[in-house]
Amino acid sequence: MVDTAFFCKLSHEGILSVRGADANKFLQGQLTCNLNYLSDSHSSLGARCTPKGRMISSFRVVSVADGYLLAMAAELVEPQLADLQKYAVFSKSKLTDESNQWVRFGLNDCDPALTALGLDLAQSKDSVARNDHLIAVRVAQNCAELWASAEQTQALQSHLNEYAVQADLNQWQLAQVRQGIGHVQGSTRELFIPQMLNLQALGAVSFKKGCYTGQEIVARMQYLGKLKRRLYRLALNGQELPTPATEIFSSVHSSSVGEVVAAAKGEEGIELLAVLQNDAAESADLKLGAAEGPALQLLDLPYTLDSDRDIQR
Repeated sequence: MVDTAFFCKLSHEGILSVRGADANKFLQGQLTCNLNYLSDSHSSLGARCTPKGRMISSFRVVSVADGYLLAMAAELVEPQLADLQKYAVFSKSKLTDESNQWVRFGLNDCDPALTALGLDLAQSKDSVARNDHLIAVRVAQNCAELWASAEQTQALQSHLNEYAVQADLNQWQLAQVRQGIGHVQGSTRELFIPQMLNLQALGAVSFKKGCYTGQEIVARMQYLGKLKRRLYRLALNGQELPTPATEIFSSVHSSSVGEVVAAAKGEEGIELLAVLQNDAAESADLKLGAAEGPALQLLDLPYTLDSDRDIQR
């Protein structure tokens, strides 16, 4: 399903903008990623944490001329906007919900469509290409996002129709699951520290940029702690999608051993991402929703966890 050319509108996410002279300085103290690595040709995944290191949002961040755009779960935009504004009072930064001003498309195997728009997007992950107010972002090999002003929605849909079929959102979410990219949703706020979503392996956490909210806990876990829970990819027979935060159980434990992060329908059932206790995952006896629930099977992730590589930034 996700191996053919398709595009879909990313209607499940919104955009929070932070613009102004102090946008970089302000966000550097709030986000896990290092904004100094962002440029016209590079984006990043990132997260925002509580002082205890628990994520209250995760996102894709892209730089613009006067600041930054953060694409996150639509239900998180307003709460994050309200919360961030408390800390931006003395900062020369303007925070706005720009969800209605932008359209974003998820593209799979659609590079010729981008080229025709004058967007020469490199294959390296997180790369960015720009042309005439269009922004293309590389998510994974042959997988990209296209950002544009909302006024261009119809024209871009017509253009993309010439190169690929329009699919439903499930196709994009399945691709994200297979890429091992999980995001915070409203129901999973404050459940996970960044490493539990493997964000350090995706370039979304900086261990060298200095202080940000929750940094002490996140760094301590990386350097001194032993991470007991992390993100896994699993398969489930059936067609009923589990919702984020659905608990997962194992017969070797008396209580739940993890929570669903994201799920999508695949060719032969459901594929999902979940944060699990490592020892429970190793037992390979996992059940969804209850100790007697449907069985889950572990699948491979497309990346490895390498602590030496993960702390380069």
